[in-house]
Amino acid sequence: MNYTHLTLEERYQIFALLRAKVSQVEIAKILERHPSSISREIKRNRVKLGYYHQKAQQQANARRARNMRCIDEATWQFVYARLKEQWSPEQISATVTMHLGARISHETIYQRIRADQQSGGLWWHHRRHPRPYQKRLGLSKRRGVIPHQCSIEQRPSIVHDRSRLGDWETDTMFGGRSLAPLVTLVERKSGFTLIDCVVNKTAQVVGDAMVGLLQPYRKQVHTITADNGKEFAHYARIAKKLKADFYFAHPYAAWERGTNENTNGLIRQYFPKSRDFSTITQDELNFVMQRLNHRPRKRLGFLTPFEVFFNKRVALYN
Repeated sequence: MNYTHLTLEERYQIFALLRAKVSQVEIAKILERHPSSISREIKRNRVKLGYYHQKAQQQANARRARNMRCIDEATWQFVYARLKEQWSPEQISATVTMHLGARISHETIYQRIRADQQSGGLWWHHRRHPRPYQKRLGLSKRRGVIPHQCSIEQRPSIVHDRSRLGDWETDTMFGGRSLAPLVTLVERKSGFTLIDCVVNKTAQVVGDAMVGLLQPYRKQVHTITADNGKEFAHYARIAKKLKADFYFAHPYAAWERGTNENTNGLIRQYFPKSRDFSTITQDELNFVMQRLNHRPRKRLGFLTPFEVFFNKRVALYN
């Protein structure tokens, strides 16, 4: 489990529980923290008269402020450059440690963003703002059933384990009132992403786009998993051309294609629903694929999807 700084509310709980003569071990259990975290917190932030939550918060904030001042300007410029590419503070923090040999926590980066905003700066404009998923209720219209489809229940367990390259998830995305969707494909283990914009969502057009996207990587295509959209009705033709197995998730079970759903959320940062997708250019698609495939991912040990998919380390750029 990743460590996160104690909050003011947690410090108040520590203060109240200490007043009630509760042991540090029990406090750790109540707060679901490691006992050493509680012990270190009390030792570092107590004053002569004991532990007080407000004073502890002030001292912790002061230490983080001092740490922020110790970071050199070159490192901050690197941080800003990555923020402009929509990297998260956590991704930046890990990359700074791996490639620059410096140490900077994601909390420190968040503090710098807030401080810059308060002083009239523009760092906060580059934060990522994923919108919460809202389930649409009252949908009674069925999408129809594609005949002879192979259920995700029959998919090999090795796909679920993400222990090999070559298992893909696919979907279509729409924007505005345009009938031109994006076809998205993401490889489950690496997160390597491919995107194309097509003129409509007919099975013929979507199938051709999928084959065209995956053909250059056909040796790394073992399975494809889609939802029950009629645009995937030509699945047998796709599977034959790519020599892959094609599976379908259960209706209205987006979590069964979680990798693709998460990736679509990242793509929405660049192509929001208000955008007319028929106006998207190939240069824009290439730009978004480059951004997503060369951004470090936490679940990959902060390697990039490109590095994992091609098993090749890429020199960090400035």
